[in-house]
Amino acid sequence: MLMYDLLVVGAGPYGLSIASHAAAAGLDVRVFGRPMASWREHMPRGMFLKSEPWASNLSDPEGRWRLDVFCAFRGITARHAEPVPLDVFAEYGLWFARNAVPGVDERTVARVAPCAGGLEAVTEDGETFRARTVALAVGVLPFTDIPPVLRGLPPDLVSHSSHHAGLDRFRDQDVTVIGGGQAALETAALLAEQGTRVRVLVRADRLRWDDVPPAWERPWWRSARSPHSGLGPGWRNWFCAERPGLYRRLPEHTRARIAVGALGPAGSWWVRERLEHGVEVLLGREVVTAHEVPGGLRLETAARRGRSAELVTSHVIAATGFRLTRDRLRPVSQDLRALLATGADGTPEAGPDFESSYPGLFLAGAITTSGFGPAMRFVHGATFTAGTLVRGVRRRLRTGPAGWRIPAGRRGEVPAPARR
Repeated sequence: MLMYDLLVVGAGPYGLSIASHAAAAGLDVRVFGRPMASWREHMPRGMFLKSEPWASNLSDPEGRWRLDVFCAFRGITARHAEPVPLDVFAEYGLWFARNAVPGVDERTVARVAPCAGGLEAVTEDGETFRARTVALAVGVLPFTDIPPVLRGLPPDLVSHSSHHAGLDRFRDQDVTVIGGGQAALETAALLAEQGTRVRVLVRADRLRWDDVPPAWERPWWRSARSPHSGLGPGWRNWFCAERPGLYRRLPEHTRARIAVGALGPAGSWWVRERLEHGVEVLLGREVVTAHEVPGGLRLETAARRGRSAELVTSHVIAATGFRLTRDRLRPVSQDLRALLATGADGTPEAGPDFESSYPGLFLAGAITTSGFGPAMRFVHGATFTAGTLVRGVRRRLRTGPAGWRIPAGRRGEVPAPARR
């Protein structure tokens, strides 16, 4: 059976960027997944990117296939402090895939497991591919998290915010959105703008809003005090965005402390006016029970000060984020998952070049946030990840897992185990 150098599982911004760097490095690479599927099929129309246009590039080694190049090709201007429409970004990703990636196999990988000489990936239709290394760039969809009180309720009554490519089905309904971050607030704004009666239920006592970013060109002393970065202005954001390799060297307890305070739930400045003029916001409240009733759900909510209240709603959209733990790392086989070392938060550990504790298995994207910082939750982190991970793959190919070495000058064959 043909033995690839690298299989990339996932064709979002991280997977496509990794594949572009791998191909440029001369690796025999194969990519699986529908390009930009989560952006095209799991985010409502009308949304915008939270990141700045210049911080939303997929990565190729020469920097040829940037977002601003695509926008110029389309006759669109990508300006600082002007959000990019989601559909434009999704189309950009498809354009990048056509130009910077050596073909994409759009089948879904159902299982990744060890095999002789490396790892194997089995597609949804049963075909098996083998490689010396695998990069998992599965995004966030395997990790969607719905509060326990809402789990087990019918999907026509409760859904996660990432389950919707459109919101038209809620046009004549009463919808409760749970969460105080960008996904919750923008979803609520879109619902209100189409005429849906909507409220937002927020556990915190207040909403947080990102400020309008400072002008791109400004006096040097203002830039020195608060530099631009791919995660927003300020030195802490700059460190997290531009130095993820250094971030990883911090002690685990320090990274955990930074993660709590860095880029927590907040809405973009351009959503604020839209939300405040058409959406009821219930602050300091949490759902404690949920019961199915004719026409929807009855929610009992409790406030921190002990006051409770009930409301009836047609549907609950939980914009409650993702739980990036090892047990949810699909499509990795259960036996292989059990071999992966984890940090205190249950997230699989990744080495300095994104290799997991299992030799040859590399991780990319949000699953690496605890190690490399909040940049890994955004497209901006794909550039650092792609270059660093592919260097790690090349190092692994030179040495191989314990027990085998790649014979010089031989490609596409499974190497024989080294004699001990």
